[in-house]
Amino acid sequence: MSLEQDLHSRSHEQCELCGATDSLSMYIVPPKSGDNADECILICSTCKHQIENPDQMDPNHWRCLNDSMWSTVPAVQVMAWRMLDRLRGEGWPQDLIDMLYLDEETSHWAKALKEAEAGKVVHLDSNGAVLEAGDTVVLIQDLNVKGANFTAKRGTAVRRISLVADNPEHIEGKVNDQRIVILTKYVKKSK
Repeated sequence: MSLEQDLHSRSHEQCELCGATDSLSMYIVPPKSGDNADECILICSTCKHQIENPDQMDPNHWRCLNDSMWSTVPAVQVMAWRMLDRLRGEGWPQDLIDMLYLDEETSHWAKALKEAEAGKVVHLDSNGAVLEAGDTVVLIQDLNVKGANFTAKRGTAVRRISLVADNPEHIEGKVNDQRIVILTKYVKKSK
């Protein structure tokens, strides 16, 4: 029997988070590798979309966790905790988090991504918008470029920027065919 067949059997052909029966697919619960069914869950397209796009979450959809958080499957418990934690600001998820019991190993798994994200370097432009590699930014003031003997003019678009991994205040990009380091406080993200 294949891994996905195991999940369909275990879940009784239902999303293990919300109970939906349409558009089901296997989801590997990070940071696991998905080598066995214990590291995966079967979820519907709605749950998957909201897990992968936190900015498009519908808090009311996740009220289903009131039931699924009691699953005996550790991967389901991990995702229930993560989604409740993500929605903590709504108020009602905090009560469920307080009731949810996770053994030590499952709790560590549930919190693994949050701990990794806490150490992640985030680059913000002058307006506080998050910058991603490949974005286009615009200079908000004239910048003297040291060692290149030119001034990068205000309003210059810098396309396909790259992020300096260990410094949230620095990005790199090409201006006048010269690769330069730019301070994030001197740029704004272009839409």
